[in-house]
Amino acid sequence: MRDAVRDLVRRIDAATPAGRDRALDALRAFAILGVVCGHWLVTALVADSGTVHGASPLRYMPELTPVSWVFQTLAVFFLVGGAVGARGYASARARGESYGRWMRARTGRLFRPVLVVLAVWAVAAGVMLVSGVDPDTVRALGKLVWSPLWFLLVFTALTAATPLVARLHPLWPLAVVLHVDLFRLGLDGPRWLGWINVAAGWLVPYCLGAAWARGGLRDRRTGWALLAGGAVATAGLVLFAGYPASMVGVPGGTLSNLDPPTTAAVTFGLAQCGGALLLLGPLRRALARPAVWAAVALVNLSAMTIFLWHQTAMITVTSTALFLAGPLPGLHTVPDSPGWVAARLAWLPVFALVLLVFRAAFSAYETRGGGRSRVVRRGGSPALTPKSRHA
Repeated sequence: MRDAVRDLVRRIDAATPAGRDRALDALRAFAILGVVCGHWLVTALVADSGTVHGASPLRYMPELTPVSWVFQTLAVFFLVGGAVGARGYASARARGESYGRWMRARTGRLFRPVLVVLAVWAVAAGVMLVSGVDPDTVRALGKLVWSPLWFLLVFTALTAATPLVARLHPLWPLAVVLHVDLFRLGLDGPRWLGWINVAAGWLVPYCLGAAWARGGLRDRRTGWALLAGGAVATAGLVLFAGYPASMVGVPGGTLSNLDPPTTAAVTFGLAQCGGALLLLGPLRRALARPAVWAAVALVNLSAMTIFLWHQTAMITVTSTALFLAGPLPGLHTVPDSPGWVAARLAWLPVFALVLLVFRAAFSAYETRGGGRSRVVRRGGSPALTPKSRHA
């Protein structure tokens, strides 16, 4: 077993082009795993009188708010997406590749696994309803699965707009977010204005990533400026402008920083992007070690599968345990005490094991038919063979 792992590590390292910026892959893996762990920690399914409904420990224990600062990592994903998109499009143009072909390659890996998870859940929802499961329970479970898909729609739209926004300065979409918040929140403007921020808010880190790709950022100087400036701006908005401290939505709250993105969410994202830039040097040194790089590469190979199925893994564990043993702490009880937190932490490895099963079952839909990387099997083991030097 140990020899097989060592062989896999060697082959992944040997298959990686010398010019590939491994730190980009590490940041993407960090962002995806941050979202997964965040959802598992702040999402609860409470069993009550024959039904199951969603709840959040952040509502009952606001002292856990810093958890949202650690695990709300979407800005880092959009930063990497902007860098990869800009570099990839420039490379495609240099090869004479059409925009349509480039876009199909970029989006195919995203939407093939989406169709699979939607199909599986359509069947599962039908079976549950026919079996007599309460419709509100089915709706609550389904919402956990499909609600994160908004992220893929926004990411696809920004990817499609890469030729137009690759040279857009991040301050322009930031100014849009500021003005939308001013009219929407400060002057009691219509709520639909918030939809503008769904695009403009995430365009800020995406444009920052594109600027990074064309050499417009100095890692350490820009990193410190973004980290310090974003942190100070976010603290000021929370302390003096009435924005929530939580960087994710809290049930029952009057305002969410994430739905749609607020100025506080964007400035917080800028601080995260600054921290990411400061980590580039240490990450590149660490990823020169083949074992570390192999772990990052394998996460990236199944990044969308992990993202799409992590909530299903949690639901599977929760539902199975409820059926076999009845309500259990950390799975089915109200998330209102430190005891619930301790119990939930103990369940996280079980969620991860079930997610690995789903990864084994469905990751082929992500890597099939091209994309940025593929799996080559040698001696029965998978190896990452990136098609491009840019992740």
